[in-house]
Amino acid sequence: MKASKGRPRPPRGPGRRAMRSLPPLVHATKTVTGTLLDPRFFSILYTECTVGSVQRSRREHGAPYLRPGRLQATAAATGLRAYNPTQERSASMKVAVLGAGAIGAYVGGRTPQGGSRGAPHRERRAPRGDTPCRCAGAHPPRGDFTAHPHATDDPAEVGPVDHVFLGLKANSYAAAGPMIRPLLHETTSIIAAQNGIPWWYFHGLKGPYEGYRIESVDPGGAVTAALPLHRAIGCVVYAATEIEEPGVIRHLEGTRFSIGEPDGRLSERCRAFSEAAVEGGLKCPVERDLRRDVWIKLMGNIAFNPISALARATMAGICRHDGARELVVAMMRETVEVARRVGCDPGISIERRLRGAEKAGEHKTSTLQDLEKGKPLELDVLLAAVVELADLTGAEVPTLRAIHAVSDLLNANLVRAV
Repeated sequence: MKASKGRPRPPRGPGRRAMRSLPPLVHATKTVTGTLLDPRFFSILYTECTVGSVQRSRREHGAPYLRPGRLQATAAATGLRAYNPTQERSASMKVAVLGAGAIGAYVGGRTPQGGSRGAPHRERRAPRGDTPCRCAGAHPPRGDFTAHPHATDDPAEVGPVDHVFLGLKANSYAAAGPMIRPLLHETTSIIAAQNGIPWWYFHGLKGPYEGYRIESVDPGGAVTAALPLHRAIGCVVYAATEIEEPGVIRHLEGTRFSIGEPDGRLSERCRAFSEAAVEGGLKCPVERDLRRDVWIKLMGNIAFNPISALARATMAGICRHDGARELVVAMMRETVEVARRVGCDPGISIERRLRGAEKAGEHKTSTLQDLEKGKPLELDVLLAAVVELADLTGAEVPTLRAIHAVSDLLNANLVRAV
């Protein structure tokens, strides 16, 4: 039967047969080839997405919802875009993930799977090109998958994109300007997936502190110079991942990446990125008040991250120890007081936040992982920023000050040793 005029034909040959018979999941293995995705060299994963194409097309034509496992498996196994009779009505969107660490590589692997395609390759060569990035899920509902995003260490090879997703640690932001500038066009957004207080926190926030620059987060305005405020989209990550080996990401829990504009608008650029992320199997709600998410996440990070590094303990281990648990409660209580003084109530009890942390089990925080690798610790946006805001608002935070002092000493020793 011939396809209707003006509509693309379904793929023929081996690719089409593979799409029919493929099992629901592609299981990751430990055999990894291709480019080493090394965040120390600001690796970039690049994908070009067809936003909304597959799921919207299936809904319009009465087909059942295509589960993420099936969609990602067909994309990984065939390297072909799923057949879409309304493809010409879909919008193309280009995304670059800067910093292919545990979170960056996971997002880069997920984003092109939602009814989209890998970026066109001009050529294949090491150390760039079509790079296998495998995700082994510790929790099977999402399933293991293999993605083939385009990887490079040269942003000029990618050129301007619609969204730059930052998978870097916040202490790398000020130095990232030369890598980001070639990726920008007039309306490119920068989606910063970071822990702690972001550099854009008081941008667009009505009230007595509007426009205040947090020195511990944005020293001398260096981060704002590299990441202009008008391009910023906030992102709070509720996923836990680890680099199991080069090119293999272990997904421990969570798929939620909440995003939002600093001024609270429900913008078209947020909607477009959210739709692509959701089609790739992620949860990506667009929030009017992302600052509340920032503080909810920070209630855990500000306590568990430095304590885990100082004690070499997992999150569950900290919760089991009575003294450490009391220390966490004190730090959370002081953090909530600072949040309220800058106009944000997290709206979650400390006990509930603790129960959420306990569910992570024997998970090592990113700060402990960095310590074990001899990397500088991401503490300024966690502890130093909240202590600075306490000074700004007159809040009493003795526990936060004490933990900040000893963890800052630990970090200073690490930096001297590098």
